[in-house]
Amino acid sequence: MYLINKESNRIAPITQQKFSELGFKERDHLQEWLANQPDALGEELLIIQKEFDGFDDTKERLDLLALDKSGNLVIIENKLDDSGRDVVWQALKYASYCASLTKAQIVEIFQAYLNRYKSNSVEETRPEAANVICDFLEIPEFDEAKLNLGYSQRILFVAANFRKEVTSTALWLIGQGIDIKCFKVTPFALEEQLLLNVEQIIPTPEAQEMMIGINAKEAEEKNTDVTVKSRHNIRRKYWEKLLDIFQDSNCSLYDNINASKDHWLSAGSGVSGCPFSLIFSKTELRVELNFAKSVKEENKFLFDQIYLQKDKFEAEFGNSLEWLRLDDKKSSRIQYAVPADGYTQEKWDHWIQWHLEHMKKLESTFRKTLSETAQKMKMKL
Repeated sequence: MYLINKESNRIAPITQQKFSELGFKERDHLQEWLANQPDALGEELLIIQKEFDGFDDTKERLDLLALDKSGNLVIIENKLDDSGRDVVWQALKYASYCASLTKAQIVEIFQAYLNRYKSNSVEETRPEAANVICDFLEIPEFDEAKLNLGYSQRILFVAANFRKEVTSTALWLIGQGIDIKCFKVTPFALEEQLLLNVEQIIPTPEAQEMMIGINAKEAEEKNTDVTVKSRHNIRRKYWEKLLDIFQDSNCSLYDNINASKDHWLSAGSGVSGCPFSLIFSKTELRVELNFAKSVKEENKFLFDQIYLQKDKFEAEFGNSLEWLRLDDKKSSRIQYAVPADGYTQEKWDHWIQWHLEHMKKLESTFRKTLSETAQKMKMKL
């Protein structure tokens, strides 16, 4: 790694360090860094436990256990300056142990992690594991979650150096359809600052894109598939009926929108990346104004500017609204919700009228201000 000097048009090397020389330890430092910043490994991961030892008849424990966006379990093994000879065998054992974990067990493991690490006091409300998983997987209800299907377990190795026997074995296992990645982590010193470089070395990102058709045996859970398919059909029928009624109303927002299997239906607000959305689930109906532009700062600017007139807008809408800035996410939203047994078709006429009435109010309340605020943002950002 080199430092660029624009004035002299030269580069100078940054000093490479060793973790041991800097006093860093595997559990106290590298593991904590990854537990709190798992996207350093190149993807969105949800850490559900660390130092996991919930294996029958063994006292072994894996460093980090995570879920990926497809609901697969991810075993993360960390080493400092040397990967060691036995890390592959160790991780394979952990993967085999984890293969039998059920959805209920995964939720229990994650809840224990949240209870221990994600609250500062006994009085503080702890997050519900199932809700956090739904939010991470972007699904409306937990019984639609597909977790740890078949032999879908993945392995990530993290170390400063990898021995040849480790890389050779990893490459052979990849050829057999086992999902393994190796990440090289290197600390650097820049004056008083310490930098960390995280680089995927096996397979290289370029090689990974070319690995088409690798056989990965997946066992789909039949009951979950049936549930999901049924709900997709229900949602599509609801949206079809809703769109017919919207067409005959004085709300033109959804005139060019087609029904879908999703639990949401969005229409443009006139500002790119900020749709008005209808939400339909088994237990709740919502109307939303989403701030979902590709740049986080733009979403927060729009939300904050509109929030300045919160009381005025709630008076126009006629109800208190939920103002969700969502500081830890890229997007933000304003929403109004009501509990509902949404899948009871006999009540659909009532729910559709609720959606129509409140979407009309939401659009009339915010459309003009949203457009004006977006113009203001173009001049400021």
